[in-house]
Amino acid sequence: METVSDYNVHIDSKKRVTLRGVKYQYYHVKIFDNGCIALEPRILSMPSSISAKALKDMNQAVANFKSGNVSEAIDLSDFTKKNI
Repeated sequence: METVSDYNVHIDSKKRVTLRGVKYQYYHVKIFDNGCIALEPRILSMPSSISAKALKDMNQAVANFKSGNVSEAIDLSDFTKKNI
């Protein structure tokens, strides 16, 4: 792998590091026990579909609702517009 940039940084009073000239807005950080830190770029995007696990959970929630396996109703009367 070729080095594109090489510079020293310091941690500020809020324990932050500033990266210069980065191409991405989001990074996944891995901190290793030997002190090394790895940054992997992340591109946030809308998923093209719903995962199988999410669909399974939604189907279970609907099945619970239809069978009456639900919690008690929540009283939201304290949040009327006159109280806000």
